Amino acid sequence: MYYAQVNQQTHHPSRTMIVIGYGQVMATPSSVQLQIEVQTQGNHVQGPQQENAAIMNEVMQSLIALGIPREQIQTASYTITPLYNFEDGKQIFNGYEVVNAISVNVSDTNDLGLIIDTAVENGANRITNIQFKMDHTDAYYQQALSLALQNAQLKAKTIAETIHLPLQPLPVEIVEEQANTPILYRSMAVSSGITPIEQGQIAIDATVRVKFQY
Repeated sequence: MYYAQVNQQTHHPSRTMIVIGYGQVMATPSSVQLQIEVQTQGNHVQGPQQENAAIMNEVMQSLIALGIPREQIQTASYTITPLYNFEDGKQIFNGYEVVNAISVNVSDTNDLGLIIDTAVENGANRITNIQFKMDHTDAYYQQALSLALQNAQLKAKTIAETIHLPLQPLPVEIVEEQANTPILYRSMAVSSGITPIEQGQIAIDATVRVKFQY
């Protein structure tokens, strides 16, 4: 009886490793947004309301005089709140508080300290929600993404060389993780004298999950 010779090849199952790559690029903010508030109080609502309107008008005119376009100044909120004190467990009416808040967008971040001081000198008594922003982040994100891929490749290579794996250099799968909005938030209280504001830099991050075969 004749039997044909059958060549048998050993099958090596495909093996993979997954690494996470991180990339970060630092960028100088290109614009800033801040909230300027005027708070007034009085026993009758008309008094603090009228006082608040007069002060806020002075604040806005002073900002426009600095060269800030009127369209970059918007009302953020306007509230009238009754005030109460508690004495011997009883609620006692103590007048009204009026708060008028405007949002100001500034393209030149170097003028931020001058803007704050000018607003305070003209009656503003609260500065909040300073937000440094990047107007065009895509180019910086692409750089961060490239660094993230390089980081993932380096990690995979290090793992393979450490435990002597025959790593395939080209990844079989790349997944871009969701990126966070690169915004730096700051908040401050009003102080006397020149107001120093350090804008710092904004970190733009990218993350990828990469699968390699070995």
